[in-house]
Amino acid sequence: MNLTILMPVYNERTVVERCILQVLSAPIPENMARELVIVDDCSTDGTWDILQRLAAKYPQIRLFRHERNSGKGAAVRTAIQQASGDFALIQDADLEYDPFEYPRLLRPLLDGHADAVFGSRYLAGEQTRVLPFWHSMINKGLTLVSNMFCNLNLTDMETCYKVFRTDLLKSIPIRSDRFGFEPEIVMKSAKRKFRIYEVPISYHGRTYEEGKKIGWRDGLKALGVILKFWVIDDLYSSPYGRGVLNNLTGTPQYLTWLAHKLRPHMGDAVLEVGAGIGNISGRLMGRRMLYVAAEKDPLHLHALRNRFLRTPNVVVQRVNPEIPEDLAGLENSFNTVLCINVLEYVDDPAAVVASLRGTLKAGGQLLILVPQGRGLFGSLDQRLGHKRRYSAADACALMESQDLAVEKVYDFNKAGTLPWWAYSKLVGSKHINKPVLKIFDKTVWLWSRLEWLMPWRGLSLIVVAHKGTSPSAQPVRESRDALSV
Repeated sequence: MNLTILMPVYNERTVVERCILQVLSAPIPENMARELVIVDDCSTDGTWDILQRLAAKYPQIRLFRHERNSGKGAAVRTAIQQASGDFALIQDADLEYDPFEYPRLLRPLLDGHADAVFGSRYLAGEQTRVLPFWHSMINKGLTLVSNMFCNLNLTDMETCYKVFRTDLLKSIPIRSDRFGFEPEIVMKSAKRKFRIYEVPISYHGRTYEEGKKIGWRDGLKALGVILKFWVIDDLYSSPYGRGVLNNLTGTPQYLTWLAHKLRPHMGDAVLEVGAGIGNISGRLMGRRMLYVAAEKDPLHLHALRNRFLRTPNVVVQRVNPEIPEDLAGLENSFNTVLCINVLEYVDDPAAVVASLRGTLKAGGQLLILVPQGRGLFGSLDQRLGHKRRYSAADACALMESQDLAVEKVYDFNKAGTLPWWAYSKLVGSKHINKPVLKIFDKTVWLWSRLEWLMPWRGLSLIVVAHKGTSPSAQPVRESRDALSV
């Protein structure tokens, strides 16, 4: 296991050498190597010369420099890009925090309990310098506001000492250039459902006369950052395909509506392929004896394991439905297989359906949800990575080609069809406006009851098919012909 220490530096020539020497000599586990990634944010007081000298002397140091001063967040962003360790720890260069407390910060990560650990200046540390009252109140006030919007119970959101699993930290886009980095990374960690631990740390804070740089204006900007990233789900460095859909955690009523449609067709042993971050899994696992949440994406797998860590009837498993070998050992195991927003992404839908059919017990049901309407294919589909949209005839023919008998076809989410057409075909947008999504979600209770009045097709299509023949297959075939577009 390796540790990367990320150090943003700006005009710290009086303390930077002492700080670096402490970092390089700080205790870490015997089997752990360390690297120190230093980013000088265009210092003008001689700090750069000191850093160059130390980098030439100590091979653990990797030194980078900004050509213009951009702020702490920008320097940390550059350092994250260069990190190669298993864990990444942020260390300011001002000696306010004690590197000899690294073992305390690393312990929850090494024990496998945490994805991120924050050092708190307001828990009972060994030593804490007494500082001006109002500065502490502003910090605590910002932490309170942050907790309200991200639903955490942190004691110190603004702490410098934050340690992350590097793969997770690299997957988060950092947009703030200055001290807004702290509330941004906390909000995004909360939305990504990271397991966050706090540990007490010592704090040797400086006064402004001694060189402290953060001020009250940064406090006001922090409030704006909290509100901005509460509204915006900017959670992945490289948004892709279903990753964009899985960001839509702000639509709980829509997800509950979808779960209500699926639940009557579900048995006691369920396989969900493409489970994402568990938005549907969490609503459907219920009292079932076995619920396998399967996913191929490592970031989504991590989120699933966090979410269902202590849920005994849920098993999280890596499965790529396009690779038949990933489903080996699961043959004839499930009453129900869920395939929600998957078939529009794969190269060979028939092969995927054939593989999923093999996991069903005799009489078991395959439930698919796919985007409906070839004519709706547009910029949003391209952004999401869709390869196709389906008609009812297409979807039913796909099921029947793999010897699955179609029992039921649902037109789903008619209310979303016109906005999708407007955004994707009329405007050519690549993003769905988040406030529009929130308004839609708050009014799902109304739209779901008025769908029968809407004369157009639903935005999505739900098909229920089972393994074997069904006496109801013929009536459904007739109804699906009526749905065809």
